[in-house]
Amino acid sequence: MSNELAANLSLLCSHYPSIADVCRRLDINRQQFNKYLNGSSRPSRHNMRRISDFFGVTEAEIMLESGQFEMLLNVRRRPVQDQALSLPLKYLDELYRHSQSLERYVGYYYRYFFSFGHAGLVIRSLASIYERDGHYYWKNIEVHWDLANGRTYTVNKYEGVVFFLADRIYIMECEALQKMSLTQLTLYPNYHLPFRRIRGIQTGGPVRRGRRPGASKVLLEYLGREVDTREALRRSGLFAPDSPELPDQVVEQIRNIIGTGQYVLEVEEP
Repeated sequence: MSNELAANLSLLCSHYPSIADVCRRLDINRQQFNKYLNGSSRPSRHNMRRISDFFGVTEAEIMLESGQFEMLLNVRRRPVQDQALSLPLKYLDELYRHSQSLERYVGYYYRYFFSFGHAGLVIRSLASIYERDGHYYWKNIEVHWDLANGRTYTVNKYEGVVFFLADRIYIMECEALQKMSLTQLTLYPNYHLPFRRIRGIQTGGPVRRGRRPGASKVLLEYLGREVDTREALRRSGLFAPDSPELPDQVVEQIRNIIGTGQYVLEVEEP
């Protein structure tokens, strides 16, 4: 059974850049994970749950005979036929037809929110809104740095679509590699010229948290239509709330507090 687990883990890891990247995302010791891969050790129940949640499979599935498991993954990744796409594309097309122009919001942003997977820390990532053939799209890159040596230890990439409906900006993003997590942002538009910040709420179920969904306030800081992306990514990462790297008032605008007499997380209109 350990041999089946080892083979299935190896197959799952092949969809990532490296074993080290998987270990960093899982926050599991590389040496220990290698024992799972070579079949000399089996994960504890806690680690088995974490691994299963991360890869989007059940504990029973990951223990299947390796041939069956590979067939299961192939079925899940099989291209969707045009007929099966017709109904989803119909609704997507309707949303695009009702969406207003987002031309003034095209450009690069820093995205700020309290991390779902690193308690108490603020994520600053580099995002962009861009137009193609009359439709608007979204890209977001999270880079986490090892401060000891200045190297990256995790890079997460997300892609999605952007709509401007009923005086709200909606962004739906998907983790770009495994396609296993969706996050939705609902933002207030900003009509000031020039505008600096857009804020709202985001909901989703990040992989690092397992199956638990979450919600948080989010803020986009406009950087411009052209930026030095290498420098902007270098300034991305995880920060303590009192870090001098974070701009004034950002932390207060993204702090997740449900006040007395309130029962849901809300963001006041600017």
